Formats: sequence, C-alpha cells, structure tokens
Amino acid sequence: MMMEVSLSRRDFLRGGQKNRPRICPPGVALSDLAACSGCAKCVEVCPTGIIAMADGLPSVDFSAGGCTFCGKCAEACPEPVFTAPAAQRFDHVMAIGEGCLAFGNIDCQACRDACPTEAIRFRPRRGGPFVPELLEDACTGCGACVSVCPASVIEIKERATEMQYA
Repeated sequence: MMMEVSLSRRDFLRGGQKNRPRICPPGVALSDLAACSGCAKCVEVCPTGIIAMADGLPSVDFSAGGCTFCGKCAEACPEPVFTAPAAQRFDHVMAIGEGCLAFGNIDCQACRDACPTEAIRFRPRRGGPFVPELLEDACTGCGACVSVCPASVIEIKERATEMQYA
C-alpha cells in the first residue's frame, strides 16, 4: 500500500521532511494552543505566508520566509491564544550548522544579508572565506535566514534561559 506524502520542493530535494518541532506563532506558547479553535484566521492574514495549519493547529514554517512580527495573526485570532502585546521575538534562536558553505571554503553570506536585526555577522579567517557568527542576544528567531540558506543548515535551538526573560 502506497502512502501519499506532501513535501515542499526543498524537503523533496533534501530527501524528505525532518522531524521538526512545532513552532508556534509569535506570542503563543504550546500550552496556549489548547484554546485554539482551528479557525485558521491567523493563516489567512499572515503577510509572509509562514503560518500553516498542522494537525488543526497553527504552526510556523520558516522555509517560506521570515516573521515580521506585524501582529496581524494576533489581531485576527478570536480565541485567547496570543499574549498581549504582540511578541517581538520567538523563544528560540537560530543556529548555523556545520554544513554551512562558508565552513567548506565557499563564500556565502545570504543569511547575514537576510537578517533584519544584523544578528549574523561574518568573522574573517585566514586562508578562506569569512565564517558566520550568531549574536544570540540580537536574534529574534524570525527565521528570515532559514529560507535563503542554499545549504539548508540553519536550525532552531532553544534560547538560553537567562535570555528568555531579558
């Protein structure tokens, strides 16, 4: 029996989907999702198209782009799911994986160019292209760097505990 699987072009070229953690829209905690009715109004109003319904609940997919923290998803939600005021950062930061092209002596700074907060900078190194460095305190977790990475090596990691409440 064949099973039908829906994959994005990127996931297909990478050999299938990874088990990705659910990323809630900004200002929503996993525990708040219990109040979600599944109306998908947040999906309809998202200007960057990064919110999609997964198992009847909203989830963010950064392969489509980054979050601008516009707050339209929170405004459209009829349920008490979003915290007020609208969040300006996620509870995670991005992490640049070992497969980054710069680590393989290929000059690429696409993530830096896409980052709206300049949280990614490139340090010079001898004998090769500059290497990326993430400034976690400046990273909002918006995901703008994820969709532009040609090697698809930018991952999500939990923000350090002391920074969650900063």
